[in-house]
Amino acid sequence: MKALKYILVGFVFGIVLTKSEAVSWYRIYEMFQFQSFHMYGIIMVAILTGVIGIQIIKRKNVKDIKGLPIEILDKEPGSTRFWIGGIIFGLGWALVGSCPGPIFILLGAGFLPIILVLFGALFGTFLYGLLRDKLPH
Repeated sequence: MKALKYILVGFVFGIVLTKSEAVSWYRIYEMFQFQSFHMYGIIMVAILTGVIGIQIIKRKNVKDIKGLPIEILDKEPGSTRFWIGGIIFGLGWALVGSCPGPIFILLGAGFLPIILVLFGALFGTFLYGLLRDKLPH
């Protein structure tokens, strides 16, 4: 029964992303062509929300669903891997026109060709799992 509230939040989040056109291929294309502020505005609101949320968690000692304190560890140094990962992620996003979250929203909205993108994302995750020990971290 606890999972129901998370499913409901997921549905609401999907509706908000759909209505704000954040899952629209055209909006993503506009963003990568620097033709519109729309997606950049959505991303900035998400970053601001995340910063505020993290500060609340840190300052109020918020606990997780099991009652344990939420511990947010500092990132380890090494920006090269983040740049490489970000470039690969951005290229995939630009080529496909969707990042991982909206894949499920588009699938739920009835865009069946997105199944190929979902399989590609899952295969990429699987491939990373196989190669993780061989990659520089």
